[in-house]
Amino acid sequence: MVTKQEIDPAEENLMLRKQIQELSEKNRELNKQLATMRMLLEKKGNRGIHSSSSTNKPNKSMRYMIATVLYVNAYGFSDITKTQNADGMVDELDRVFYHFELIANRYNLVKIKTIGDSFMFVGGIPERNRTNPIEIVKAALDMLEFIDRLQAEYAKLGKDFWEIRMGIHTGTLTADAVSKKVYEVKGEAVNIAARMASSGENGLINISGDTYEFVKDYFRCLYRGKMPIKYKGQIDMFQVKGYRPEYSIHGTGVKANERFNIQLALIRYDDLDEQILDRLERDLPKNLYYHTLKHTIDVCIEVEIIGRGEGITDEELLLLKTAALFHDSGFMIGYNKHEELGVSLAKEYLPKFQYSEKQIEQICELIMATKMPPTPKNRLEEIICDADLDYLGRKDFLPVSNMLFRELFEHDKISSLEEWNQLQIKFLENHQYFTETAKRMRDVNKLMQLDNIRNQLDCNNTIKQNNEDQN
Repeated sequence: MVTKQEIDPAEENLMLRKQIQELSEKNRELNKQLATMRMLLEKKGNRGIHSSSSTNKPNKSMRYMIATVLYVNAYGFSDITKTQNADGMVDELDRVFYHFELIANRYNLVKIKTIGDSFMFVGGIPERNRTNPIEIVKAALDMLEFIDRLQAEYAKLGKDFWEIRMGIHTGTLTADAVSKKVYEVKGEAVNIAARMASSGENGLINISGDTYEFVKDYFRCLYRGKMPIKYKGQIDMFQVKGYRPEYSIHGTGVKANERFNIQLALIRYDDLDEQILDRLERDLPKNLYYHTLKHTIDVCIEVEIIGRGEGITDEELLLLKTAALFHDSGFMIGYNKHEELGVSLAKEYLPKFQYSEKQIEQICELIMATKMPPTPKNRLEEIICDADLDYLGRKDFLPVSNMLFRELFEHDKISSLEEWNQLQIKFLENHQYFTETAKRMRDVNKLMQLDNIRNQLDCNNTIKQNNEDQN
């Protein structure tokens, strides 16, 4: 046996030099492959997106108090490219990026940047909304399902496919508008989402405690412990396991059911409500005294009160509240045929809030049902008609009625108070509430208001007759 001491020093030195040369050549080859892979990744991943190193100056910087960031890392990609075709795997990564973008667009998420095999999406920008934590988690579940399908396809071929880790956090961030639909973001939400991803596990959606508070009613989450964050201390982490049974098909937690979609739509309605009411306040003509912002709010409230009294479903409530929100919006454009104008506005806004074509059609029919005189064809139309004329049976009938007279008079729809009172008597005599709920709430008081108008008209006629007799 030859020992180390028996080897000639010159021969040993020669062997070491040879080993060093071989290692250097391997290192150069690996660096070359790495550089090629990075170049391909940059070429594929940054196509049509913004990188944080952009020299463009932001046009506008906005701070968002509630935005949600999804940070995704692809793990094992570099290792797989060593054993499988690098170009082919980069093409596959490009396919994943493209599919993830389709999912993001479905939930109104903004793609921020792609660097190598990591990418990020943000919900709640540029337009603020209440649904972004829920939509980000839903998008993450869809993305994870897509990766699971790809892994199964590759497994059948005897090939490996990379894993992904997802981190989500809801918090504050600043978004700089670099150009149209291109944003650069920074702040707490970005940093913590990245930490959530790095602290997660393969095939796992890791969310912060702040995000959990927004989504816990809709998703099953498992507590994972705490993680230290600079300047924030220890923050909680949760793993998203799927949908809650009551919000999933057959209670499996895998796919969202219609109940989940309606609940999400009702939350979206709050954002729509805020937008439309702000616009009504700003754009309604000043010579509207009855068809004001207050009237729209009253009808939105009343359709819910009457609707719940009639036992309607959550989706029917969504349709009614949306129709009530738009039923007088047409006055912002013109006084005549305002219902038709309101339908046009509804068709403009509702697709942006993910209403289906069928829902939009139903909402437009409800808006048109408020056209005078009311002739509802179904229960929902009866509810919105009763809500629109709720004031007829309220204690504030007289002041509201006076505001309507003033508005009609200024728009040359009526010529005198006497004519108005005669018209009101005729209308009240022939009017009927359609729903049992409205009848219980308003019928008695409506009849009292009718008597008051008759008495007032009789009194006015007596005074007029006395004046004529004196003359």
